[in-house]
Amino acid sequence: MRKKVLIVDDDRTISSLLKTLLELDNFEVLTVARGVDVMPKVSSFQPDAFIIDYHLNDMDGLDLVHELRSQPPYSDAFIVVASGMDKEDEALAAGANHFLLKPYDPDILTALLKQS
Repeated sequence: MRKKVLIVDDDRTISSLLKTLLELDNFEVLTVARGVDVMPKVSSFQPDAFIIDYHLNDMDGLDLVHELRSQPPYSDAFIVVASGMDKEDEALAAGANHFLLKPYDPDILTALLKQS
Protein backbone atom coordinates (compact mmCIF):
# COMPACT_ATOMS: atom_id res chain seq x y z
CA MET A 1 0.00 0.00 0.00
CA ARG A 2 1.36 3.40 -0.99
CA LYS A 3 1.89 6.03 1.67
CA LYS A 4 -0.23 9.14 1.25
CA VAL A 5 1.41 12.56 1.58
CA LEU A 6 -0.38 15.90 1.80
CA ILE A 7 1.73 18.88 0.70
CA VAL A 8 0.62 22.26 2.04
CA ASP A 9 2.48 25.05 0.24
CA ASP A 10 1.22 28.22 -1.43
CA ASP A 11 4.09 28.10 -3.95
CA ARG A 12 2.53 26.05 -6.73
CA THR A 13 5.89 25.46 -8.43
CA ILE A 14 7.33 23.85 -5.30
CA SER A 15 4.15 21.83 -4.71
CA SER A 16 4.08 20.59 -8.29
CA LEU A 17 7.76 19.63 -8.28
CA LEU A 18 7.51 17.81 -4.93
CA LYS A 19 4.34 16.04 -6.05
CA THR A 20 6.05 14.75 -9.20
CA LEU A 21 9.18 13.64 -7.34
CA LEU A 22 7.23 11.85 -4.62
CA GLU A 23 4.93 10.15 -7.10
CA LEU A 24 8.02 8.84 -8.91
CA ASP A 25 8.98 7.29 -5.55
CA ASN A 26 5.57 5.59 -5.34
CA PHE A 27 3.85 7.95 -2.90
CA GLU A 28 0.24 9.04 -3.39
CA VAL A 29 0.27 12.85 -3.17
CA LEU A 30 -2.29 15.60 -2.77
CA THR A 31 -1.34 19.28 -2.80
CA VAL A 32 -3.19 22.08 -1.04
CA ALA A 33 -2.28 25.77 -1.40
CA ARG A 34 -4.12 27.19 1.62
CA GLY A 35 -4.04 26.13 5.23
CA VAL A 36 -7.81 26.53 5.63
CA ASP A 37 -8.35 23.88 2.95
CA VAL A 38 -6.38 21.19 4.79
CA MET A 39 -8.91 19.93 7.34
CA PRO A 40 -11.72 19.47 4.78
CA LYS A 41 -9.31 17.43 2.59
CA VAL A 42 -7.78 15.19 5.27
CA SER A 43 -10.95 13.27 6.06
CA SER A 44 -11.32 12.03 2.48
CA PHE A 45 -7.60 11.68 1.60
CA GLN A 46 -6.41 10.35 4.99
CA PRO A 47 -2.70 11.17 4.61
CA ASP A 48 0.06 9.29 6.42
CA ALA A 49 2.38 12.30 6.31
CA PHE A 50 2.28 16.06 5.84
CA ILE A 51 4.78 18.50 4.35
CA ILE A 52 3.83 21.97 5.56
CA ASP A 53 5.37 25.28 4.55
CA TYR A 54 6.13 27.48 7.56
CA HIS A 55 4.76 30.62 5.85
CA LEU A 56 1.41 30.16 4.14
CA ASN A 57 -0.53 33.03 2.59
CA ASP A 58 -3.56 32.51 4.77
CA MET A 59 -2.12 31.23 8.05
CA ASP A 60 1.00 30.27 9.96
CA GLY A 61 2.10 26.72 9.15
CA LEU A 62 2.71 26.06 12.84
CA ASP A 63 -0.92 26.82 13.62
CA LEU A 64 -1.79 24.08 11.16
CA VAL A 65 0.62 21.70 12.92
CA HIS A 66 -1.14 22.45 16.23
CA GLU A 67 -4.53 21.89 14.64
CA LEU A 68 -3.48 18.54 13.17
CA ARG A 69 -1.94 17.38 16.45
CA SER A 70 -5.24 18.14 18.21
CA GLN A 71 -7.15 15.79 15.88
CA PRO A 72 -6.91 12.14 17.07
CA PRO A 73 -6.38 10.61 13.61
CA TYR A 74 -3.42 12.95 13.02
CA SER A 75 -1.97 13.33 16.51
CA ASP A 76 0.69 10.79 15.54
CA ALA A 77 1.00 11.60 11.81
CA PHE A 78 4.45 12.31 10.42
CA ILE A 79 4.80 16.07 9.86
CA VAL A 80 7.66 17.86 8.12
CA VAL A 81 7.77 21.66 8.25
CA ALA A 82 9.87 23.50 5.65
CA SER A 83 11.01 27.12 5.51
CA GLY A 84 13.57 29.36 3.89
CA MET A 85 14.48 30.62 7.37
CA ASP A 86 15.86 28.53 10.18
CA LYS A 87 12.72 27.86 12.20
CA GLU A 88 13.66 24.37 13.36
CA ASP A 89 13.24 25.01 17.09
CA GLU A 90 9.79 26.56 16.59
CA ALA A 91 8.66 23.79 14.21
CA LEU A 92 9.73 20.99 16.54
CA ALA A 93 8.23 22.74 19.56
CA ALA A 94 4.92 23.02 17.66
CA GLY A 95 4.86 19.27 17.14
CA ALA A 96 6.58 18.68 13.80
CA ASN A 97 8.63 15.49 13.52
CA HIS A 98 11.23 17.10 11.30
CA PHE A 99 12.26 20.47 9.85
CA LEU A 100 13.87 21.11 6.46
CA LEU A 101 15.60 24.36 5.52
CA LYS A 102 14.80 25.43 1.96
CA PRO A 103 16.25 24.74 -0.49
CA TYR A 104 16.67 21.13 0.57
CA ASP A 105 17.61 17.97 -1.24
CA PRO A 106 14.39 16.14 -2.23
CA ASP A 107 16.17 12.84 -1.59
CA ILE A 108 16.36 13.76 2.10
CA LEU A 109 12.61 14.34 2.17
CA THR A 110 11.93 11.05 0.39
CA ALA A 111 14.15 9.17 2.86
CA LEU A 112 12.34 10.77 5.82
CA LEU A 113 8.93 9.84 4.41
CA LYS A 114 9.97 6.26 3.72
CA GLN A 115 11.20 5.91 7.32
CA SER A 116 8.01 7.38 8.80
